[in-house]
Formats: sequence, C-alpha cells, structure tokens
Amino acid sequence: MTTSGGVGMTGGELEERIAQWREFVARRDAIARDVDELESHLRDQIDGLQASGLAPDEAFLVAVKRMGRLDELSKEFAREHSERMWKQLVMPDAAPQASDSRSLRLALGLAVGAALAVRLAAMLLPDGPAGALMNASVLVLPFLATHFLMRRRASAVTAVAVLVPFAITAVVLNAYPFEPDGTTQALSAMHAVVAMWLVVGIAYAGGDWRSSRARMDFIRFSGEWLVYYALIALGGAVITAITLGVFGSIGIDAQPFVGEWLLPCGAAGAVLVAAWLVEAKQSVVENIAPVLTRVFTPLFTLLLLALIAAWIVQGITAGSDGTTVVFGERNLLIVFDVTVIFALALLLYSLSARDPLQPPKWFDRLQLVLLASVLVVDVLVLVSMVGRIAEYGSSPNKLASLGLNLILLVNLVGATWLQTRFVFGRERFAALESWQTAFLPVYLAWAAVVVAVFPVTFGYV
Repeated sequence: MTTSGGVGMTGGELEERIAQWREFVARRDAIARDVDELESHLRDQIDGLQASGLAPDEAFLVAVKRMGRLDELSKEFAREHSERMWKQLVMPDAAPQASDSRSLRLALGLAVGAALAVRLAAMLLPDGPAGALMNASVLVLPFLATHFLMRRRASAVTAVAVLVPFAITAVVLNAYPFEPDGTTQALSAMHAVVAMWLVVGIAYAGGDWRSSRARMDFIRFSGEWLVYYALIALGGAVITAITLGVFGSIGIDAQPFVGEWLLPCGAAGAVLVAAWLVEAKQSVVENIAPVLTRVFTPLFTLLLLALIAAWIVQGITAGSDGTTVVFGERNLLIVFDVTVIFALALLLYSLSARDPLQPPKWFDRLQLVLLASVLVVDVLVLVSMVGRIAEYGSSPNKLASLGLNLILLVNLVGATWLQTRFVFGRERFAALESWQTAFLPVYLAWAAVVVAVFPVTFGYV
C-alpha cells in the first residue's frame, strides 16, 4: 500500500513507529506512568483511521497529531513526523495516491447514479417531483451507503444489514395508502431520512456499529459532511443564479432546466461529493470540528440562556393580564424543538472533536452550562406540549414530537449528570462518550416507528 507521497509502510514499520512514539512519551515522568493506556489509545486511533481508508503511515501521522495535544513533548514528536504530511499538502507536483484517485472515481460515479435516480423518479413516479422528494432517503442514501461498503470492503453480512432497511423503507413509503399531502406521509418521509442516515453509519463503520469509537467517528463525519454540503450548496446557488442570468440575457428561459435537472441532480450528487471531501481531507489535515465547536458553543449557550429568560418573562407577563401564553403556540414550539435538536447535535459534534485523554478544561465547563440550558428548554417544551395535547387532543405531529422530546430528556439528564461528574474529576470522559453514542440506535428505532407504525395507527391521514 502506498501513501500520497508514494512511500509505503509495512506492519513491522508501523510497530517501529509506535515504539518510537512510546519512547518519546515515556521521557515525561508525569505521562510515563500512563504510557500503556496512551499507546492503547493511539492504536485505537490508528485502527479507526485505517478502517476509514487511510494507509498505515497516514493513519499513524494523523493519530500522533491528535495525541500530540497531550503535552509539548508529544507535540514536538507530532511536528517532526508530520512534516512529510504538510509537504504533501503544499507541493503541487506531489503525485496523488492511486487509491485516492480510485475513490474519487467511485464517488463521482455514484454521485451521477444518485442524480439520475432522483431525475428518473421525478419522471416515472405518479406524483412526479413531489414523489421523488418523498423518496429522497431511498433514492440518494443507498448510493452513499454503497460508497462506504465498497471503501471499507464490507462483508456480505454487513451489506445485507445495510441494504435491507433501504428496501423495507422504500416499500413502506410507496406501498402505504397515504392520503395525498397527509401528515403521516410527511412524517414518514422526514423520519426516513434520519433512519436511513443512521443506517449509512453502519456502512461507514464497516459493520463495527457496536463500537463507541466507530459511532463517534460517524458523528464527526456527519458534522463535517454537513459543513461541506452547505459550502457546495452555496456554490451551487451562485452557479444557478449565473445560469439564469446569462441565458435570460439572451432571451432563453433556463428555469425549466434549473428546476428539473440542475437543482435536484446537483443536490443528490453533492451528497456523495461532500462525503468524498470529508474522507479525502482526513488524510492530510486534522478535522475542523474543534474550530467550529469553539466558535458556535459560546454563541449558542448565550442564545439558549436568552431564550430561557424570555420564556420566563413572557410567561409572567401573560399570566398577569390574562392573555394567551405566546410560548405555548404551535409554531414557536416547533422552532424551540429544532433549537434543542441543533444544540444536542452541536454537543455531539463537540464530543467527537475532543481528545478523550485530556483533563477537564474551561470549555468542558461551558459545555456543562450548554447542557443544562438545553435540558431546561426541553423541559419547558415538554410542559407546553403536554398542555397543548390536553387542550386540543393528540395528533401524529404532536405525538412524534412528544416521543422525540422524551428521548432527548432522558439523554440530556444522563449527559448533564455525567458531564458534571467529569468536570469535577469524578468520571472519565469515556463514560460521557459511551452514553451519547448508545442513543444512536434509540434514535434509529424511534425514527423507524414513526416511518412504519404511525401511518397505520393514524389511518394514513
């Protein structure tokens, strides 16, 4: 196997590199006592990176760089051995790795397949573009899952475990007698995206879905994928505007082409391109998660604290003059629900970016404040939601939201407790990480219930 610089590494050479790193770290007395645990963590990092497609020396360099955050001596070692990695990044004449070239061709081929699947569905399904949108999860995400199954050289058992849920979901979305534009149809389509994305995580982990580290790696991938997809979407918006402007200036209406081909096909293909970018970037530079989490966590914490204060003030004012409590309104509850989900996603992304061996720092205390704030907001949303159900009765939307918020409540209570113990030195970070990753199957199960059970229960309305 060759790296981007064309230099291979055998298993024996990898062990020699690890031995050099161990000798470096052992020179510091404060760390030498934990060198066995540190080496175990280093090997876990290397195994995970190799499973994601990196060559042994690339995996070693990235893992050492992550471990280098432990102390200055390890940073020195990381700088010394990462020099070649940075040369690969800045030297324009560096030959690309053959496997990277193959993975790019694979990603582009699957991107074209996803784009054509969406376009054909819009042409052939009875509901046209609306039917293609409802089936987006089973039209696009199977191509992403295939990308990872092929990259990881997954076993036949793993492939079946990944592809069968897509087939079942496709049958549910198209065989159920949904009422046109009904609530359960929209709920099933939205939750199918969540469920199938988590199924993609099984392919991403190469079948090792029980591993907490593999799940956390998928969380990191998901966050960075979202960033790349957003950047591609912004570029696509510029291209769309230019296309409309240029053809419009010569009297040609390009809107049909943009609406029927450019936008749906581009949106589908970008799913694969963004995934390839996350994987390819990982082999040369560290992930961007630490930067993003440190920028957005303080801002979002302030937003949540302001939201709690506004909720309290508005509630007191409304109660004193007898008017309706505005924070009980349906649309606002939906917005606050999205806020809670986004905050939890930010927390998960932060956990994925953190070195689990570092002691608690100021940022961990800030995250504790964020967790407590999200927990308070979730409780307020639950109280208002129960009140609305008691006053207006239940509905598919209300029960789906109520179930999700109850799951989030359990998650947040446990996470706040473990984060508190970790901040005060009474718990290891691994416990907090395991708690969060253990909830991924719970989210998958709940999404599956909403997709398959809710329509039957509510008569497909």
